[in-house]
Amino acid sequence: MRGEEQERLTRVGPGTPMGELLRRYWQPVAAACELDDRPTKRMRLLGEDLVVFRHAGGYGVVDERCPHRGTSLAHGLCEPDGIRCCYHGWKFAPTGECIEAPAEPPGSPILRRVRVRAYPAQALGGLVWAYLGPEPAPLLPRWDVLAWDGALRDIGQATLPCNWLQIMENSVDPHHTEWLHGHHLADVQRRQGRERPQHYLKKHEKIGFDVFRFGIVKRRVLEGGTEEDDDWTIGHPLLFPNSLRVGEHGRHRMQIRVPVDDTTTWHLWVTCYRLPGAEPQETVPLYDVPWRDDAGNFLVDFVDGGDIMAWVTQGPIADRTKETLGASDAGIALYRRLLLEQIERVRAGEDPMGTLRDPAGNAVIELPQERDKYGAGAAFLLRSLEDGHGRYSPLKDRIRALVKGA
Repeated sequence: MRGEEQERLTRVGPGTPMGELLRRYWQPVAAACELDDRPTKRMRLLGEDLVVFRHAGGYGVVDERCPHRGTSLAHGLCEPDGIRCCYHGWKFAPTGECIEAPAEPPGSPILRRVRVRAYPAQALGGLVWAYLGPEPAPLLPRWDVLAWDGALRDIGQATLPCNWLQIMENSVDPHHTEWLHGHHLADVQRRQGRERPQHYLKKHEKIGFDVFRFGIVKRRVLEGGTEEDDDWTIGHPLLFPNSLRVGEHGRHRMQIRVPVDDTTTWHLWVTCYRLPGAEPQETVPLYDVPWRDDAGNFLVDFVDGGDIMAWVTQGPIADRTKETLGASDAGIALYRRLLLEQIERVRAGEDPMGTLRDPAGNAVIELPQERDKYGAGAAFLLRSLEDGHGRYSPLKDRIRALVKGA
């Protein structure tokens, strides 16, 4: 890859080609439960320092700095109609207008002239989402994992010191599964005295990728399988631009790679369990997914820990000018071409792929996903609760009981 393409694909700040593309999509800025005890949260997104806050009508997202004297609005007072700066009491509506400046004289032009930069915000699936692009904002997609009723959900999180793109490229790289999650993880667990099942060790006989309305569907035929298997006939999608949809046997998951800035990514695992007895909860819990031990070593004895090691050790921004792609990297090449094409669409004033503007097509967007992952059914899901980050979920015991009872 040429250096100029590397820059176009990785830089996410205001005014950059990729930053402008990513701003055409809604991005998570908080888990709703984070605002239960304290109604404000600092969040850096696409290189912008923001504050997420809760008010009577829902949620707001504004620039962190008060336009009066620059004090952080993360320490502001949340009121039914907006957020008030703690320093001098200037209050701002969720849309950004200054609606009170207590020490100013009556009729001051400040209320007409001053505003804080503000962005639309909505809640869905246990997350608060923000749209940082130009108006009119598209619809927030109601992906099935986020919008299904009658389900149990949890959200894992990890803040990773690397660029979002090297994480996303993993999503169209099927061959890493048999090596990183198969041979490598088996070796790690064998040294720990744990028996490793054979699901991930199956060789990939064939891989395929199809572009669809919302991204790329990834398919595979594994050793001993055929093109009649779910892994090929259904597959699962990369959701453009920065999410992956996976799951099996009643567990449905979105992995969302939120670009904090050029060298930091907030990684979210939003999981929805549709199993008998999975009654919805009032609050969707958020939990940390650890990826280093106390000595600073990578935790690689579970699937997601291995992924994180592979992403982070590529460096803060992977140097693609020194890589060597092969035929097995066809999905990565396809994804990069799509990104560059969509950058040009935005430059031309067009909506990028997957943009939703018709409410009739946004009730619940059902996405393709294998039903019988690796042909292992419930056994695969039970094992993955131990080999994945789900073992850190506060709901793990409840989920395990639901799976065994299904």
